[in-house]
Amino acid sequence: MSAHMSIATEVASNPLDVLEQIVSANEWAFDRRNDAEMAVEAPGKWCDYGLYFSWSTEISAMHFTCAFDLKVPEGRRSALYELLALANERLWIGHFGMDQEDGMPVFRHSVLLRGAPGASAESLEDMVDIAITECERFFPAFQFVLWGGKKPAEALAAAMLECVGEA
Repeated sequence: MSAHMSIATEVASNPLDVLEQIVSANEWAFDRRNDAEMAVEAPGKWCDYGLYFSWSTEISAMHFTCAFDLKVPEGRRSALYELLALANERLWIGHFGMDQEDGMPVFRHSVLLRGAPGASAESLEDMVDIAITECERFFPAFQFVLWGGKKPAEALAAAMLECVGEA
């Protein structure tokens, strides 16, 4: 007797539809290029961030990047790669990388939704919030390495100081 498993491959609903509502509610500029792509500009404390969402129906996955408005000079890229590796050790979700074309640091994350009816508004809000929060948290370290000439470990330590109270 042989057993046969029937696996239902339910396709998740497009999370970009929910993201469009979230982005509109925040009054952020966006461009919904098609059913699979959306670009967003989100304001931050240090700079504006370019958010890019890409949805794949075939694998029910969404890839997300949050790019800094920060160019990395060719001569500082090796130091920034070291900083990215040190920063990634402190992340629970997502990771930092560098776009090879324009040398811009980016935060990346992907979400698998196969078998789920779709992504909740709360989980998508959290995903965007975590990305922007992490970019804001590490931005000073990037600045210290790129323009302050600090070593990556030193820059990260300086940027991670938690200030208590207000001046």
